[in-house]
Amino acid sequence: MSPTKRVPAPRLPRRSTLLLKDNWYVGAWSAELEPGATLARRICDQALVLFRTETGAVAALEDRCIHRGMPLSQGGECEGEIIRCPYHGLEFNAQGMCTKIPGQAQIPAAARVISFPVIERDAMIWVWVGAADRADPERVPSYPYHRDPAWVWTYDTLEVKAGWLLLTDNLLDLSHLQYVHRRTIGGDPLEDGRAQLSATRDGDRVFVARWLLDMAAPPFHKQMCGFAGNIDRWQEIEFRTGLIQFYSGATDANSGARQGRRDGGMHLRHLHCITPETETRTRYLFSVARNFRVDDAALTRRLQQLALATFREDQALLEVQQRRLAEDPNRALLDTCNDIGTVHARRIVAERVTEQGRRIEQTR
Repeated sequence: MSPTKRVPAPRLPRRSTLLLKDNWYVGAWSAELEPGATLARRICDQALVLFRTETGAVAALEDRCIHRGMPLSQGGECEGEIIRCPYHGLEFNAQGMCTKIPGQAQIPAAARVISFPVIERDAMIWVWVGAADRADPERVPSYPYHRDPAWVWTYDTLEVKAGWLLLTDNLLDLSHLQYVHRRTIGGDPLEDGRAQLSATRDGDRVFVARWLLDMAAPPFHKQMCGFAGNIDRWQEIEFRTGLIQFYSGATDANSGARQGRRDGGMHLRHLHCITPETETRTRYLFSVARNFRVDDAALTRRLQQLALATFREDQALLEVQQRRLAEDPNRALLDTCNDIGTVHARRIVAERVTEQGRRIEQTR
């Protein structure tokens, strides 16, 4: 698609208040949940407790005891395969069924906490808070860079006081890099303005490609790979609701990168997990993987620090943006040629939210 071609605006308010429950979201990194540990989480305004059993299984339950509504995450203990309410000691298994009521032999069949589908894959814990019968495990994407020994990766998490669609917008329109990230990864505004942009939609996914050809290597690229002359850079983005995969790299200019010859040079794989907590708060989990200098622990730490500093720059901007948009949430905003991917993504969200609403109405 040509970057100048107009894409009809999606029928979706610019405010970030639409929560899509029928979707897999990353609730936590696997490393955050040791056996016997609990984590309080909120996804699409649903309070959850995550816990890992003694055998390593991960469970996701409503964070509310059926007895007196006590949050299970507030001091709840995990022993063996159960979590124990910190208030009166009721115990629940990973499926949410009550297995013990202290002082009471008979346990009513209705004594159960709501459980949610959960899948652990590629060092991430995925949770589905929508209709359980729609939780297709095949829709949890594979991410091999977290398990391939040819790649080394680092990760972190931010709590962003802004709606999840604003984060999606930010990651799909990279024309902000040279302005927001001048102190970290931003390039030259004049050269960056020459970027060649394209975007396509395939079902519920959006693909954005951004090329900067035969341009001076930014300081970051020179330091990472020692580029001496001009380089060809690419930024390839894949969007799914709640998840953005971003492949960035560079090779010497005119060496055939755009035609698929990408050996050598610099290759980075960025994962952005965008989990809506509420209408205006988002858990933002991200990782950065590379396949060069994989044994360089100092470089790994440096890239983690750089990623965190960069995304904190985004965080500061998005939180200010959220407050201003909240003053007049339905006021129209202007789309530019750089918003091709953003418009496609918002249209997908609008369609899926509409579908979710119809399904809910039909079940009433």
